[in-house]
Amino acid sequence: MDLDAKTMEALSGITTATLTTVLLKMGLRNVWLRGAKPLHPDCKRLVGPAFTLRFVPAREDLATPESWCSPISTRAAIETMPSGCVVVVDAMGMTDAGIFGDILCQRMKVRGVAGLVTDGVVRDLAGVLQTGLHVWCRGAAAPPSISGLTFVNWQEPIGCGGVAVFPDDMIVADEDGAVVIPSAILNAVVDAAVEQEKLEAWIIGEVYAGASLPGLYPPNAENRARFEASRSNKS
Repeated sequence: MDLDAKTMEALSGITTATLTTVLLKMGLRNVWLRGAKPLHPDCKRLVGPAFTLRFVPAREDLATPESWCSPISTRAAIETMPSGCVVVVDAMGMTDAGIFGDILCQRMKVRGVAGLVTDGVVRDLAGVLQTGLHVWCRGAAAPPSISGLTFVNWQEPIGCGGVAVFPDDMIVADEDGAVVIPSAILNAVVDAAVEQEKLEAWIIGEVYAGASLPGLYPPNAENRARFEASRSNKS
C-alpha cells in the first residue's frame, strides 16, 4: 500500500481518541483493538499499513520446535514484511505464551518494521525493549508461542482484540491504544479527523477563556459560526 507523505503526516498528528469518534460518526463502532497497550510508556505514536499474522490454538502435532523451521512460520513471515508496515498479530488474546521474543523483534526492527500490535504478549521483555521496536500488547510471558498457539499464516484477514483487521488497513496507535482504519475510507477519515482536531483545539481555547460547555461541545450553530469566523481571520 503506497501512502503519500501528506497522509502519513496528518495521521501522525491525530489522536486515536479523535479517530474513534470520527469512525463512530461514519458508522464504525468496533475499531479499537482490545488489550493492545504500549509496552513502554514512552512509545512513539505508531502509524502504518497492517501486515497481519494469525495464530490458532496449539495442536500438539503442529506446535513444535520443529515448526519454527517450516516455510509457514513466524520466521518466514518476518522475511516478507515491508519497511514501514505495522505487524498486527491475532494471538487470540492469550497471555501465557509469548508470540515474539527479542531476536524476532530485532529482525523486524532491522527490516524497517514500524511496530508490532497484538492482543497477545511478548517474551524476553528486557531484550524486546532494547530492540527499540514499538510494541503494543497485553504484557509479557516467558513461555514460547508453541506452548499455547500454532502459527498458521500471514497477510490474510484476522481478528485482533475483537476487531476485524485486513491487510493494508491503516493502524494508528498511541497511549490510548490501537485503532484500525479500513483502507477503503482512509482519505475520508483523515480529512474528517483533521477538521475535528482543529475544531477541538478551538474549543479548548474557548474553555480556557471561561466558556461553558453547553452549546460549545458539541458546538451549536452560533459557536460553529464563530469557529468558522476564527478560521477566516487566520487565513
